[in-house]
Amino acid sequence: MSLVDVFTVVMTASGLFFFIAGSVGLLRFPDVLCRLHALTKADNLGLGLIVLGVLPQAASVFDGVQIVLIWLLVMVSGAVGCYLVARQSIGDLAKPPKVIEVNDAASTSSPAGNINSPIGSINNEF
Repeated sequence: MSLVDVFTVVMTASGLFFFIAGSVGLLRFPDVLCRLHALTKADNLGLGLIVLGVLPQAASVFDGVQIVLIWLLVMVSGAVGCYLVARQSIGDLAKPPKVIEVNDAASTSSPAGNINSPIGSINNEF
């Protein structure tokens, strides 16, 4: 095994580690923006390390340029997709929650909806 092969194995294994770390972050973080941050940062670094490891194994300079161009295309498309998901997520967070007013006439007709009870005076949020 040559030094180039060892370099390829180390870089590819490092890239795989960052892909796994990004996937774990996708599953573990609480909200959409934290998940996107973990996933995009780890995936870009992981793919960069894999590309760096594969480049010495390319048969020609043209193949190496193709690999780098594919990497750049994946980075740009990932950034655009992340932006669109984050923008939609922020738009959903900016909307106020729906408040349903309890109708006094409807609350007096049911046994649980007595106006004097605390249940009849609470606004339900959905």
